[in-house]
Amino acid sequence: MYEVVLIPGDGIGPEVIDSAIQVIEATGVKIKWKVVQAGQKTEESEGTPLPNSVLDAIRETKVALKGPITTPIAKGFRSVNVRLRRELDLYAALRPVRSFHGAFTRYEDIDLVIIRENTEGLYSGVEHWVDKERKAAESIRIITRHASERIIKYAFEYARLWRRKKVTLVHKANILKATCGLFLEVGKEVSSSYPEIEFEDRIVDNMAMQLVKKPSEYDVIVTSNLFGDILSDLCAGLIGGLGLAPGANIGQEIAVFEPVHGSAPKYAGKNKVNPTSSILSGALMLFHLGEREAYHRIYNGVKEVIREGKVLTYDLGGTSSMSQMTEAIVERVRGG
Repeated sequence: MYEVVLIPGDGIGPEVIDSAIQVIEATGVKIKWKVVQAGQKTEESEGTPLPNSVLDAIRETKVALKGPITTPIAKGFRSVNVRLRRELDLYAALRPVRSFHGAFTRYEDIDLVIIRENTEGLYSGVEHWVDKERKAAESIRIITRHASERIIKYAFEYARLWRRKKVTLVHKANILKATCGLFLEVGKEVSSSYPEIEFEDRIVDNMAMQLVKKPSEYDVIVTSNLFGDILSDLCAGLIGGLGLAPGANIGQEIAVFEPVHGSAPKYAGKNKVNPTSSILSGALMLFHLGEREAYHRIYNGVKEVIREGKVLTYDLGGTSSMSQMTEAIVERVRGG
Protein backbone atom coordinates (compact mmCIF):
# COMPACT_ATOMS: atom_id res chain seq x y z
CA MET A 1 0.00 0.00 0.00
CA TYR A 2 1.18 3.48 -0.89
CA GLU A 3 0.78 6.50 1.40
CA VAL A 4 -0.02 9.69 -0.51
CA VAL A 5 -0.75 13.21 0.73
CA LEU A 6 -4.06 14.55 -0.59
CA ILE A 7 -4.66 18.30 -0.83
CA PRO A 8 -8.27 18.93 -1.97
CA GLY A 9 -7.67 22.61 -2.83
CA ASP A 10 -10.07 25.49 -3.44
CA GLY A 11 -13.15 26.00 -5.61
CA ILE A 12 -13.77 22.95 -7.76
CA GLY A 13 -10.67 21.28 -6.32
CA PRO A 14 -12.38 18.93 -3.85
CA GLU A 15 -14.83 17.75 -6.54
CA VAL A 16 -12.32 17.02 -9.30
CA ILE A 17 -9.92 15.41 -6.85
CA ASP A 18 -12.72 13.17 -5.61
CA SER A 19 -13.26 12.10 -9.23
CA ALA A 20 -9.56 11.26 -9.53
CA ILE A 21 -9.71 9.19 -6.33
CA GLN A 22 -12.69 7.19 -7.60
CA VAL A 23 -10.87 6.34 -10.83
CA ILE A 24 -7.60 5.51 -9.05
CA GLU A 25 -9.44 3.19 -6.67
CA ALA A 26 -11.10 1.50 -9.65
CA THR A 27 -7.66 0.26 -10.75
CA GLY A 28 -7.31 -1.74 -7.53
CA VAL A 29 -4.09 0.00 -6.51
CA LYS A 30 -4.17 0.42 -2.73
CA ILE A 31 -3.49 3.93 -1.45
CA LYS A 32 -3.75 5.36 2.05
CA TRP A 33 -4.68 9.01 1.63
CA LYS A 34 -3.30 11.49 4.14
CA VAL A 35 -5.62 14.49 3.81
CA VAL A 36 -4.22 17.95 4.56
CA GLN A 37 -5.56 21.41 3.80
CA ALA A 38 -4.06 24.38 1.97
CA GLY A 39 -5.46 27.42 0.19
CA GLN A 40 -7.91 30.23 0.86
CA LYS A 41 -9.87 28.61 3.69
CA THR A 42 -6.63 27.57 5.38
CA GLU A 43 -5.43 31.17 5.13
CA GLU A 44 -8.58 32.26 6.94
CA SER A 45 -8.39 29.61 9.67
CA GLU A 46 -4.61 29.35 10.23
CA GLY A 47 -3.24 32.65 8.98
CA THR A 48 -1.29 30.99 6.17
CA PRO A 49 -2.44 29.27 2.97
CA LEU A 50 0.39 26.72 3.23
CA PRO A 51 1.09 25.52 6.79
CA ASN A 52 4.46 23.92 7.48
CA SER A 53 2.58 20.76 8.46
CA VAL A 54 1.55 20.33 4.81
CA LEU A 55 5.14 20.57 3.64
CA ASP A 56 6.24 18.15 6.35
CA ALA A 57 3.57 15.63 5.31
CA ILE A 58 4.70 15.71 1.69
CA ARG A 59 8.34 15.36 2.71
CA GLU A 60 7.34 12.25 4.65
CA THR A 61 5.33 10.47 1.93
CA LYS A 62 7.32 11.86 -1.04
CA VAL A 63 4.13 11.93 -3.15
CA ALA A 64 1.04 14.18 -3.20
CA LEU A 65 -2.10 14.62 -5.27
CA LYS A 66 -3.32 18.19 -5.18
CA GLY A 67 -6.36 20.11 -6.32
CA PRO A 68 -6.17 23.63 -7.77
CA ILE A 69 -5.63 26.45 -5.29
CA THR A 70 -6.77 30.03 -5.82
CA THR A 71 -4.05 32.68 -6.08
CA PRO A 72 -5.24 36.26 -5.44
CA ILE A 73 -4.47 38.63 -8.34
CA ALA A 74 -2.21 41.63 -7.58
CA LYS A 75 -2.81 41.34 -3.84
CA GLY A 76 -3.01 38.87 -0.97
CA PHE A 77 -0.78 35.87 -0.39
CA ARG A 78 1.76 34.66 -2.92
CA SER A 79 1.03 31.59 -5.00
CA VAL A 80 0.85 28.40 -2.93
CA ASN A 81 1.86 26.48 -6.04
CA VAL A 82 5.05 28.50 -6.48
CA ARG A 83 5.95 28.15 -2.81
CA LEU A 84 5.33 24.39 -2.86
CA ARG A 85 7.63 23.98 -5.84
CA ARG A 86 10.38 26.08 -4.31
CA GLU A 87 10.17 24.69 -0.76
CA LEU A 88 10.20 21.08 -2.01
CA ASP A 89 12.56 21.78 -4.93
CA LEU A 90 10.10 20.41 -7.47
CA TYR A 91 12.19 21.70 -10.32
CA ALA A 92 10.44 20.02 -13.28
CA ALA A 93 6.88 20.81 -14.32
CA LEU A 94 5.70 18.04 -16.62
CA ARG A 95 2.69 18.73 -18.83
CA PRO A 96 1.87 16.10 -21.47
CA VAL A 97 -0.50 17.22 -24.23
CA ARG A 98 -2.26 14.49 -26.23
CA SER A 99 -5.25 14.62 -28.56
CA PHE A 100 -8.44 12.75 -27.74
CA HIS A 101 -10.62 11.71 -30.66
CA GLY A 102 -14.08 13.01 -29.87
CA ALA A 103 -12.81 16.25 -28.32
CA PHE A 104 -13.52 18.37 -31.36
CA THR A 105 -10.65 20.73 -32.11
CA ARG A 106 -8.81 22.05 -35.16
CA TYR A 107 -6.06 19.47 -34.66
CA GLU A 108 -5.71 15.71 -34.53
CA ASP A 109 -2.98 13.38 -33.30
CA ILE A 110 -1.12 15.92 -31.16
CA ASP A 111 1.33 14.23 -28.81
CA LEU A 112 3.85 16.56 -27.24
CA VAL A 113 5.20 17.39 -23.80
CA ILE A 114 6.02 20.72 -22.17
CA ILE A 115 8.80 20.47 -19.59
CA ARG A 116 9.11 23.71 -17.64
CA GLU A 117 11.76 24.83 -15.19
CA ASN A 118 9.83 25.32 -11.97
CA THR A 119 11.98 27.13 -9.41
CA GLU A 120 13.45 30.34 -10.83
CA GLY A 121 13.05 32.84 -13.69
CA LEU A 122 10.52 35.63 -13.17
CA TYR A 123 8.65 33.34 -10.76
CA SER A 124 11.49 33.69 -8.25
CA GLY A 125 9.42 36.46 -6.69
CA VAL A 126 12.39 38.85 -6.40
CA GLU A 127 10.52 42.12 -6.93
CA HIS A 128 9.92 45.42 -5.18
CA TRP A 129 8.50 48.89 -5.53
CA VAL A 130 11.05 51.39 -6.78
CA ASP A 131 9.47 54.40 -5.07
CA LYS A 132 7.29 55.07 -2.04
CA GLU A 133 4.43 56.29 -4.21
CA ARG A 134 4.27 52.90 -5.97
CA LYS A 135 4.53 54.43 -9.42
CA ALA A 136 7.20 51.99 -10.55
CA ALA A 137 8.02 48.38 -9.76
CA GLU A 138 10.93 46.11 -10.59
CA SER A 139 11.16 42.32 -10.94
CA ILE A 140 14.41 40.38 -11.31
CA ARG A 141 14.67 37.34 -13.59
CA ILE A 142 17.09 34.79 -12.19
CA ILE A 143 18.50 31.99 -14.37
CA THR A 144 21.28 29.76 -13.06
CA ARG A 145 23.49 27.20 -14.78
CA HIS A 146 22.57 24.61 -12.13
CA ALA A 147 18.81 24.88 -12.62
CA SER A 148 19.13 25.11 -16.40
CA GLU A 149 21.30 22.02 -16.59
CA ARG A 150 19.07 19.81 -14.47
CA ILE A 151 15.82 20.76 -16.26
CA ILE A 152 17.36 20.26 -19.69
CA LYS A 153 18.85 16.92 -18.62
CA TYR A 154 15.41 15.96 -17.30
CA ALA A 155 13.91 16.74 -20.72
CA PHE A 156 16.46 14.56 -22.52
CA GLU A 157 16.07 11.73 -20.00
CA TYR A 158 12.29 11.94 -20.40
CA ALA A 159 12.69 11.78 -24.18
CA ARG A 160 14.96 8.76 -23.83
CA LEU A 161 12.57 6.96 -21.43
CA TRP A 162 9.53 7.52 -23.65
CA ARG A 163 11.50 6.93 -26.88
CA ARG A 164 10.83 10.39 -28.20
CA LYS A 165 12.91 11.72 -31.04
CA LYS A 166 13.38 15.45 -30.53
CA VAL A 167 13.88 18.08 -27.83
CA THR A 168 13.12 21.72 -28.63
CA LEU A 169 14.55 24.36 -26.28
CA VAL A 170 12.51 27.59 -26.17
CA HIS A 171 14.12 30.91 -25.24
CA LYS A 172 14.33 34.64 -26.01
CA ALA A 173 18.10 34.86 -26.32
CA ASN A 174 17.91 37.41 -29.13
CA ILE A 175 16.74 39.98 -26.54
CA LEU A 176 17.51 38.46 -23.12
CA LYS A 177 21.09 37.70 -24.04
CA ALA A 178 22.38 36.94 -20.54
CA THR A 179 19.56 34.91 -18.96
CA CYS A 180 18.14 33.19 -22.03
CA GLY A 181 21.61 33.13 -23.50
CA LEU A 182 22.79 31.05 -20.54
CA PHE A 183 19.79 28.71 -20.83
CA LEU A 184 20.50 28.15 -24.53
CA GLU A 185 24.22 27.70 -23.96
CA VAL A 186 23.58 24.99 -21.37
CA GLY A 187 21.06 23.33 -23.69
CA LYS A 188 23.64 22.99 -26.43
CA GLU A 189 26.15 21.54 -23.96
CA VAL A 190 23.70 18.99 -22.53
CA SER A 191 22.44 17.91 -25.96
CA SER A 192 25.89 16.63 -26.91
CA SER A 193 25.45 13.81 -24.38
CA TYR A 194 22.31 12.58 -26.18
CA PRO A 195 23.38 12.14 -29.82
CA GLU A 196 20.45 9.83 -30.58
CA ILE A 197 17.94 12.64 -29.83
CA GLU A 198 17.53 15.56 -32.22
CA PHE A 199 18.01 18.99 -30.62
CA GLU A 200 16.82 22.36 -31.83
CA ASP A 201 15.96 25.75 -30.35
CA ARG A 202 13.18 28.24 -31.01
CA ILE A 203 12.54 31.84 -29.96
CA VAL A 204 9.44 31.87 -27.76
CA ASP A 205 7.21 34.13 -29.88
CA ASN A 206 8.02 32.12 -33.00
CA MET A 207 7.39 28.93 -31.01
CA ALA A 208 3.88 30.11 -30.16
CA MET A 209 3.15 30.67 -33.85
CA GLN A 210 4.70 27.35 -34.90
CA LEU A 211 2.65 25.43 -32.32
CA VAL A 212 -0.54 26.88 -33.77
CA LYS A 213 0.50 26.33 -37.39
CA LYS A 214 2.11 22.89 -37.21
CA PRO A 215 2.12 21.35 -33.73
CA SER A 216 2.80 17.86 -35.09
CA GLU A 217 6.41 18.88 -35.80
CA TYR A 218 7.22 19.12 -32.08
CA ASP A 219 7.82 16.46 -29.49
CA VAL A 220 9.45 17.42 -26.16
CA ILE A 221 9.65 21.15 -25.43
CA VAL A 222 11.85 22.43 -22.59
CA THR A 223 11.84 26.02 -21.44
CA SER A 224 12.04 28.43 -18.52
CA ASN A 225 9.31 29.12 -15.98
CA LEU A 226 7.19 31.90 -17.46
CA PHE A 227 7.51 30.73 -21.05
CA GLY A 228 6.56 27.21 -20.00
CA ASP A 229 3.52 28.45 -18.12
CA ILE A 230 2.24 30.30 -21.18
CA LEU A 231 3.06 27.65 -23.77
CA SER A 232 1.53 24.82 -21.74
CA ASP A 233 -1.81 26.64 -21.70
CA LEU A 234 -1.51 27.31 -25.42
CA CYS A 235 -0.89 23.61 -26.04
CA ALA A 236 -3.84 22.65 -23.85
CA GLY A 237 -5.95 24.82 -26.12
CA LEU A 238 -4.82 22.79 -29.12
CA ILE A 239 -6.39 19.61 -27.71
CA GLY A 240 -9.63 21.08 -26.37
CA GLY A 241 -8.78 23.00 -23.21
CA LEU A 242 -7.27 22.86 -19.75
CA GLY A 243 -9.81 20.28 -18.68
CA LEU A 244 -7.89 17.66 -20.67
CA ALA A 245 -4.37 18.57 -19.54
CA PRO A 246 -2.69 16.79 -16.59
CA GLY A 247 0.28 18.11 -14.67
CA ALA A 248 3.10 16.94 -12.43
CA ASN A 249 5.81 18.69 -10.44
CA ILE A 250 8.86 16.50 -10.05
CA GLY A 251 11.89 16.83 -7.80
CA GLN A 252 14.82 14.61 -6.95
CA GLU A 253 12.81 12.67 -4.34
CA ILE A 254 9.36 14.28 -4.15
CA ALA A 255 6.55 14.61 -6.69
CA VAL A 256 3.25 16.53 -6.56
CA PHE A 257 0.55 15.84 -9.16
CA GLU A 258 -2.18 18.32 -10.01
CA PRO A 259 -4.56 19.41 -12.78
CA VAL A 260 -3.31 22.25 -14.95
CA HIS A 261 -6.51 24.31 -14.65
CA GLY A 262 -7.40 26.76 -11.89
CA SER A 263 -9.88 26.56 -9.03
CA ALA A 264 -12.84 28.07 -11.00
CA PRO A 265 -14.78 29.10 -7.86
CA LYS A 266 -17.88 30.09 -9.83
CA TYR A 267 -18.36 26.44 -10.75
CA ALA A 268 -17.76 25.05 -7.26
CA GLY A 269 -20.48 22.67 -6.10
CA LYS A 270 -22.27 22.60 -9.47
CA ASN A 271 -21.11 19.12 -10.53
CA LYS A 272 -20.41 20.57 -13.95
CA VAL A 273 -16.73 20.75 -14.80
CA ASN A 274 -14.58 18.27 -16.70
CA PRO A 275 -12.72 15.95 -14.28
CA THR A 276 -10.27 14.62 -16.91
CA SER A 277 -7.29 16.80 -15.98
CA SER A 278 -7.37 15.59 -12.36
CA ILE A 279 -8.01 11.98 -13.38
CA LEU A 280 -5.04 11.98 -15.76
CA SER A 281 -2.88 13.69 -13.13
CA GLY A 282 -3.75 10.79 -10.84
CA ALA A 283 -2.73 8.41 -13.63
CA LEU A 284 0.64 10.17 -13.91
CA MET A 285 1.03 9.68 -10.16
CA LEU A 286 0.44 5.95 -10.54
CA PHE A 287 3.05 5.79 -13.30
CA HIS A 288 5.48 7.58 -11.00
CA LEU A 289 4.77 4.98 -8.31
CA GLY A 290 5.60 2.21 -10.76
CA GLU A 291 1.97 1.21 -11.42
CA ARG A 292 2.25 1.43 -15.18
CA GLU A 293 -0.54 -1.00 -16.01
CA ALA A 294 -2.93 1.07 -13.88
CA TYR A 295 -1.74 4.23 -15.64
CA HIS A 296 -2.54 2.76 -19.06
CA ARG A 297 -5.95 1.52 -17.90
CA ILE A 298 -6.93 5.02 -16.79
CA TYR A 299 -5.62 6.70 -19.91
CA ASN A 300 -7.38 4.19 -22.16
CA GLY A 301 -10.58 4.51 -20.12
CA VAL A 302 -10.59 8.29 -20.54
CA LYS A 303 -9.79 7.94 -24.25
CA GLU A 304 -12.67 5.50 -24.80
CA VAL A 305 -15.25 7.63 -22.97
CA ILE A 306 -14.31 10.75 -24.91
CA ARG A 307 -14.20 8.90 -28.25
CA GLU A 308 -17.62 7.35 -27.62
CA GLY A 309 -19.05 10.83 -26.92
CA LYS A 310 -22.09 9.74 -24.92
CA VAL A 311 -21.12 10.94 -21.42
CA LEU A 312 -19.23 14.22 -21.71
CA THR A 313 -19.26 17.49 -19.77
CA TYR A 314 -20.32 20.78 -21.34
CA ASP A 315 -16.81 21.87 -22.41
CA LEU A 316 -16.56 18.75 -24.59
CA GLY A 317 -19.95 19.41 -26.20
CA GLY A 318 -21.91 17.10 -23.91
CA THR A 319 -24.66 17.53 -21.35
CA SER A 320 -23.47 15.13 -18.64
CA SER A 321 -22.44 16.09 -15.13
CA MET A 322 -18.95 15.67 -13.75
CA SER A 323 -20.07 12.72 -11.63
CA GLN A 324 -21.67 11.01 -14.63
CA MET A 325 -18.51 11.33 -16.70
CA THR A 326 -16.44 10.12 -13.77
CA GLU A 327 -18.64 7.04 -13.36
CA ALA A 328 -18.35 6.27 -17.08
CA ILE A 329 -14.55 6.36 -16.80
CA VAL A 330 -14.65 4.23 -13.62
CA GLU A 331 -16.67 1.58 -15.46
CA ARG A 332 -14.16 1.49 -18.32
CA VAL A 333 -11.22 1.23 -15.91
CA ARG A 334 -12.84 -1.61 -13.97
CA GLY A 335 -13.56 -3.46 -17.16
CA GLY A 336 -10.11 -2.74 -18.61
